[in-house]
Amino acid sequence: MSEIIVAYWSGTGNTEAMAGYVGQGIKEAGKEAKVVAVGDITPDMLKDCPAFALGCPSMGAEQLEETEMEPFVEAVKAFAGGKTIGLFGSYGWGDGEWMRLWVEDMENAGAKVIGGEETICNEAPNEAAQEACIDLGKDLARV
Repeated sequence: MSEIIVAYWSGTGNTEAMAGYVGQGIKEAGKEAKVVAVGDITPDMLKDCPAFALGCPSMGAEQLEETEMEPFVEAVKAFAGGKTIGLFGSYGWGDGEWMRLWVEDMENAGAKVIGGEETICNEAPNEAAQEACIDLGKDLARV
């Protein structure tokens, strides 16, 4: 499949911007990117995809957004085994614990995780975070 889905939840626009950079990397690597908010797709749309990306900022006490993203991720875990999943997101405080927990959770579901703490940033993505997200997209395109 030449299209790679980048699904994200964003409250302030920072994670949405990161999703755009992941999509840019996918396109630079010669594949099509579908960058979409999790509220606009269903987890079932990812079932047949060998690789995709999920993005979510840290919320509350370093956790995923609870109303849309967490239920979406729970549904994805049911078929995550054997998939390559790129994880990314922004945070406003803390040290990235939400991402470490998310990576562990997806790996326990059988996914090969790329990105993770390598693709997080404090607030808006700076140049280094932009490059990390582009690289994540390129890595997904190689799967």
